[in-house]
Amino acid sequence: MNLPNKLSVLRVILVPFFVALLLLDWIPFHTMIALAVFIAASVTDAIDGKYARKHNMVTTFGKFLDPLADKVLVISAMLCFVDMGLVSSVPVIIIIAREFLVTSLRLAAVETGEVIAASTMGKIKTAYTMGALVAVLLLESIAAFGVFPAWLHLRAVYEILMWIAAVLTVASGVEYVWVNRKCINVTK
Repeated sequence: MNLPNKLSVLRVILVPFFVALLLLDWIPFHTMIALAVFIAASVTDAIDGKYARKHNMVTTFGKFLDPLADKVLVISAMLCFVDMGLVSSVPVIIIIAREFLVTSLRLAAVETGEVIAASTMGKIKTAYTMGALVAVLLLESIAAFGVFPAWLHLRAVYEILMWIAAVLTVASGVEYVWVNRKCINVTK
């Protein structure tokens, strides 16, 4: 297994640690530590693809593993946010549904001998979503110190961030389906 694929595997391995740290509120500074783990996992995402392309290490396995690792990390964070009462489930459900759709499309493409790599819109969606998740974690970390005024409703901020992520997610999903519509064979 090459280095970029190892970094993707590391990202998946970090997810249970991130979830435990985020949800176990009896751990001092748990949100800050979870934020650090999330950022570390996100950095592996930024590094693995660039490294693979630069050193000609792009593999079919990596093209599947990298977006899968992203999905596991992002969906885990969002589900934790729902569990913690920080965001509603609706934008999260929309995002998860799109992820299933694109993953299904990628699997259908395999039957035609194609591998669907991430599009520019998909990368923008991923970058924004990762940034939004970091923002929620950072604001929650700061809020633990009671520095925000009572009138500031962080949940509203989080909802806006997640709805923007949902809109970008739907837009990139529509693009994936449109660009790769030839992979969808409804007659078989």
